[in-house]
Order: sequence, then structure tokens, then C-alpha cells
Amino acid sequence: MPILSTTFKSYVLGMDCSANIILPQSSPDKQIRKPFKTLYLLHGLSDDHTAWTRWTSIERYATEYELAVVMPNVHRSFYADRKNSYQYFKFVSDELIRIMQELFPLSDKREDRYTAGLSMGGYGAFKLGLSCPEKFSVAASLSGALDIYTRLAHAELGLQDEFAYILDFSDDERQEVDLFLLAEKLNKSDKPKPRLYAWCGTEDFLYEDNVRFVNFMKGMDFDFKYEESAGDHSWGYWDEKIQTVLKFIFNNS
Repeated sequence: MPILSTTFKSYVLGMDCSANIILPQSSPDKQIRKPFKTLYLLHGLSDDHTAWTRWTSIERYATEYELAVVMPNVHRSFYADRKNSYQYFKFVSDELIRIMQELFPLSDKREDRYTAGLSMGGYGAFKLGLSCPEKFSVAASLSGALDIYTRLAHAELGLQDEFAYILDFSDDERQEVDLFLLAEKLNKSDKPKPRLYAWCGTEDFLYEDNVRFVNFMKGMDFDFKYEESAGDHSWGYWDEKIQTVLKFIFNNS
């Protein structure tokens, strides 16, 4: 499967943006059908659009499923829209999808579109799934920052200053970014619900955040699978667990 690095203009962000794309490729004995089912795979806070292809074998894993993978660069944005500034959630949830479907033969069907991510990207994937359930049929989080307000409230001072710019703690803002409130809102609506998967290592600094979110979700009517096992916040575990995510997407686990 070829890995393509593309640069394109984002009118939402007002700048050139980058993404890595994995596309299925036909062989002499196997013809790949288009348009492709697509996974939007999100990076963590200190990573970029190249991290998943550098640190895991996602190209090899996606080949088995004839799956396209889109990996955008969103910097340290926490996939958030900031008032009077960069609108990263609008970029990822709307413009990115449209541009990728213009440039590449990707399916426009909800049932063929999925999202997953690690750490900040795990939060981003669940935010996409819960905020845009009409666009994503599956959302998966690995070591995700699922309890974002508890996490940021207890972050070290430098990070608190950074995220005070990114995330507003007002009630109006919280309705749009708090996964607990987003899940509760979707649960009460008539919109379709994405299937959800989460994993976190028991030695991960985000483990308690995941436990709080999982316990909250027990009162919701979601198809939600949570798994935990020994592990910390590192790529060796994410390389293993992204394979589990792909099995979950295609109902093989």
C-alpha cells in the first residue's frame, strides 16, 4: 500500500496543511474495489501526521482490510475550535473529510468512515464520534484523554497556561468539548450512535481518566467496548492495540 504525503490549503484554518494517506493498491491477482473505506487516525499532543507511520506498522495492518487511512496534522490543538482563532475541530470534522474525498477515492458513506487516535487523538476520535455521529460509524480511543477537564485542571502549570488558550472552561464551551456531556446529549437524541472502543494501560497516567469515563458510560445506551491491560503511555502498546481497533471496526472481535 502506498503512503502519500500531501499538502493542501485549508480555508478554515487559513493555512497550508499536511496529512499522510495510506491507500489500498491492487495487485495482479487481486483487484481492490473503490471507493475505499477510510479510517481517520489522529495523533497525540507531541506528535504530528507522520507519527503513526513512523512508530507503528499501520500500513501493513491496513492492507489486510483494504482500508484507506488518513492521518492529518493538527499540532497541539486538542482538536478544538478556539473563538476568534484557529478552528481545528471544524477543520477535522468537516473540511478535511471533504478535501480528502475530493483528492482520493474515499467512500462518502457513514458506514465506511471510522476514526481512532491515541492520547489527545483518542479524545479527538471520541469527540468526532459523539459530535458527528452522522459521519462516523466507529470511534476508538487508545490511552485517550477522555476526562479532559479533570486532566487539564490537574496539569502542570505550563500546560494549564497553554490549554487555557485552547479550551475555555465556561459552561457554553464545555457543552461542545466535554465527552461526558457530549455522550449524554447524543444518548438523549434520535441521532445514530457510533460504536465505541477504548483501551488504556493500567500503568498509564490517563488510566483513572478512562475509568471515570467508562463508569459514566455504563448508564448510557451505547455499543461501547472497553478493555484494559498492563501497559503505559508508549508506542509499543499502541502498535499492538491499533490491530485490536481494526478488528473491532470490522466486527472481528
